[in-house]
Amino acid sequence: MKAMLAAFAAIVVISIGASQLLGNIGFSSADQATSSSVRLGD
Repeated sequence: MKAMLAAFAAIVVISIGASQLLGNIGFSSADQATSSSVRLGD
């Protein structure tokens, strides 16, 4: 049971870290999908 909870905690930490990292380097889905004909954030 401890191993499963540790794995769940690791998944949460890795996913939050990856989201922050990709957002900071400009590789988020919003940055990749934005072009002159797409209006995001209006």
